[in-house]
Amino acid sequence: MTHPIAGALARRTVLGTALAGLAAPPVLRAQSPSVKLGILTDMSSVYADYAGIGSVEAARLAAVDSGLGDRVQIVSADHQNKPDVGSNTARSWYDSQGVDAIFDCPTGSVALAVNTVAGQSRKLCIFSTAIIDRLTEEDCNGYGLSWTWDIYSVARSSVQLQMKRGLDTWFIIHQDYASGHALAATARETLQAAGGKVVGQVAHPLGTTDFSAFLLQAQASRAKFVMFTAGGSDLINALKQVREFGLVQRGQQIGTMFTVITDVHGIGLEALQGLNFVTAFYWDRDEQTRAWARRFFAVRQKQPTMFQAGVYSAVLQYLNAVKATGSTKAEDVRAHLRDHPFEDVFARNARLLPNGRMVHDMLTARIKTPAEQRHPWDYYEILGVVPGAEAFRTLEQSQCRKPF
Repeated sequence: MTHPIAGALARRTVLGTALAGLAAPPVLRAQSPSVKLGILTDMSSVYADYAGIGSVEAARLAAVDSGLGDRVQIVSADHQNKPDVGSNTARSWYDSQGVDAIFDCPTGSVALAVNTVAGQSRKLCIFSTAIIDRLTEEDCNGYGLSWTWDIYSVARSSVQLQMKRGLDTWFIIHQDYASGHALAATARETLQAAGGKVVGQVAHPLGTTDFSAFLLQAQASRAKFVMFTAGGSDLINALKQVREFGLVQRGQQIGTMFTVITDVHGIGLEALQGLNFVTAFYWDRDEQTRAWARRFFAVRQKQPTMFQAGVYSAVLQYLNAVKATGSTKAEDVRAHLRDHPFEDVFARNARLLPNGRMVHDMLTARIKTPAEQRHPWDYYEILGVVPGAEAFRTLEQSQCRKPF
């Protein structure tokens, strides 16, 4: 016969266990698997401020916010903007070091090489900084997902923005590698379709410090608008030399396909004021972005770029999919991301297309004048929102023949 106290304790234990089971969310009852993530980025070259250690810190914030805590291990490496270094690192991570997914990966040539490895290893790589749209177009393989932006969305939005200002003749100065050539070609095609004309075009190597020859060609072209497709230290060097050559004083407008907040911080509002551009994220957009940016700033002493915010979003949504499916298998995570629209501090009205392109709202913005600045890093005025369906290529337009 059971002792009444023992029986009561037993019943209380069973009841408590049952209630604990009811209270615990499914992800805890299922015991989400441990996850190992790799942040493959530029730690030491032209895109170090865009991504770099900031991308690693953004991934760590996402791991905390996912609720998986110490179940997430994050490793990182510098691909040095070299495709062979990037692909070798990715292959080692996937095949022998147990990395479940790779994130970030600046520079188009490196991203294309890593995308191939991801397809061969059948593991996900979510690209946050690379702009090359071949990842989800002719080179799509179902394992490379493009998160923050692409050439089509940036070029299309930029041309529309500048044509509205009456700037219909362009001289394009672009990087002499895959994404630079593709960005210039897409801009030319979009501009011509809108009734404009490219009157000159020239390519410069990555890491250029002397833009004098290129600027003289732009000056001689008499184009209304001189467009740079570069970023990072290349863009900073170019725009500083624009002032020395006096192109603006001669009546030419200067612009970029996109603007990154670390470039604005490095160059200053005085030189960039009034510049119209397209961006995927701004830290001071609303209270949600400001709250997250305060956490990032506490670690980095810089405001996050759109690419670092993109890494945060990609890692967070990946981990949410792992929790929901109880799996780190690429196909399971990918299917969940495809089938469930989502929102976060970066991605608004977001959904993943079957070709691997994440579609979300984009922003048009203007760089403030020094007199308009209210506080440190207060650089942008948001002009409007471009819905994802308008900014990005539709699935029907896609060249991807392997939708998943």
